[in-house]
Amino acid sequence: MNSSETEPPRDAAALPAQESRLPQSADAVDAALRAFAAAAPALPLAVAFSGGADSTALLLACAERWPGQVRAIHVHHGLQAAADGFARHCQAVCEARAIPLKICAIDARKAPGQSPEDAARQGRYEALTAAANSPWVDVAGLPLGKGVRSVLLAQHADDQVETLLLALSRGAGIAGLAAMPAHWQRAGLQWFRPFLSVPGQALRDWLLQRGQNWVEDPTNADPSYTRNRIRAQLLPVLQQVFPQFRATFARSSAHCAQAAGVLEEVAVSDLQSVGLPPRIAALQQLGDARLANVLRHWLRSLHGTTPTAAQLSQLMAQIRVCTTRGHSIHIKVGRGFVQRRGLVLDWYNF
Repeated sequence: MNSSETEPPRDAAALPAQESRLPQSADAVDAALRAFAAAAPALPLAVAFSGGADSTALLLACAERWPGQVRAIHVHHGLQAAADGFARHCQAVCEARAIPLKICAIDARKAPGQSPEDAARQGRYEALTAAANSPWVDVAGLPLGKGVRSVLLAQHADDQVETLLLALSRGAGIAGLAAMPAHWQRAGLQWFRPFLSVPGQALRDWLLQRGQNWVEDPTNADPSYTRNRIRAQLLPVLQQVFPQFRATFARSSAHCAQAAGVLEEVAVSDLQSVGLPPRIAALQQLGDARLANVLRHWLRSLHGTTPTAAQLSQLMAQIRVCTTRGHSIHIKVGRGFVQRRGLVLDWYNF
């Protein structure tokens, strides 16, 4: 995500808009926030604030609803020349509204074998977690007594569709097709995506109604990124052919999320049965679907790695034929290796 150019904060008053569309868009944003508020999120909360339209709408909407209970975290990725301008814009927005802000610089360079997107995502979550869990001060520099309990992310309905289409293009399973969850827990914090039902244009319209400016990330227009091509080329066609595609795609993802939850429960139960580390003889008693399910769960939950389809198939085949003491298993799986150690399987990455 490299760019030497940046757009200054947009002058919202100068942007063209369809006046008849603005009230309907505003209603969608307000309805989504009311539904989120009805779930009584733990306060205070922090918004991941990039300065773009989506996170700007989320930050301001939350600040209106929960005055004095909202904070902002800006992650400075340092991957493009525009990044310093993004940080300055975020600081100006927060200072104007007395919203406490933390700016966290990260090293988002990718590790060997890691994609730039994954590196940036991992660094972003680590920075958000660290910032949320550390002490806060208000805009005057005075300590704030209560720590952040919830973190909000601004992904919207279009982002959810793009995530689903990317998952389909990669042959993802049920968990991948579940796309992005609206709520989860991590590192002692509650995480939320309140706008997953709201189209991206509705968030921009909401800002236009308020005369609020935002920044545009130049990389969002870079066609070398698959997500950008989906946004620019596929979504307009889907809008023409299936006007309700956001809602119907979200419903499919919700069904997949429910199915993934069932598979997770089965995997937890099966892992308890086969033991830790997994006993080869116990694994051999499972059918192929449950064997694949429990192996994925073991590798992901215990070792933080995910096998490719080919690696998993090879591992399962070796488990099936491992019937003698001399049979060796040593297979590259995810970021490490699975090997036989006596009667059990082991995983290592050193």
